[in-house]
Amino acid sequence: MAGLWTLIIIGSIIYFFWLNRKVAEAANLHAQRQIEQLNVQLVSVACNKRRIGILKNGKPGIKSEFIFEFSSDGESVYQGVLFMENEMLKSVVIPPHKI
Repeated sequence: MAGLWTLIIIGSIIYFFWLNRKVAEAANLHAQRQIEQLNVQLVSVACNKRRIGILKNGKPGIKSEFIFEFSSDGESVYQGVLFMENEMLKSVVIPPHKI
């Protein structure tokens, strides 16, 4: 019985690691799309918050907040925020910046 619980725990850890990687890749894609729309240069994308919870559709998943830095003039850097549920982008906050 202990062997079964060990396999379940190891399987859960592997699944959530894999899911975290999928979410991070999706965040990078969403940040790229925002950068293309704004016509600015992407500097970096980083995860700020991540938690497991019940999503708005009623299913369990990962709620994440990613910060992406961008530059419009090559000198100043601005931070935008992506709010995601699993791989879906829920909202974006983009600060005022130079064009």
